[in-house]
Amino acid sequence: MCVVEAWMRGGDAESELTGGLPTTTGNDASQTLADMVPGTRITVVAVVVDGAPDVARRLADLGFTPGTLVEVVRRAPLRDPVVYRVKDYEVCLRREQAACVRTVEVHG
Repeated sequence: MCVVEAWMRGGDAESELTGGLPTTTGNDASQTLADMVPGTRITVVAVVVDGAPDVARRLADLGFTPGTLVEVVRRAPLRDPVVYRVKDYEVCLRREQAACVRTVEVHG
């Protein structure tokens, strides 16, 4: 996997997508949005896709940008799709799309 190039303003792709936040820690504490269970609150760290900048742009348009607080609301009976609360609305993503969003869990 590779971090999508910073299509918004140009420049360093990783720093643009993460907003200065680290994409990993010493023990790689970040997980994907698809790994989270309902009731979990997380912060978006980066959007990572395999050569599909249109997917990264769509996720950014939906509000999945670095530093954004996201809550996992509910999951369909067969675990796909999942409803997420982003900013002031709810959005539904399939696991494949959610797996592109790297996150860290918010404690407290």
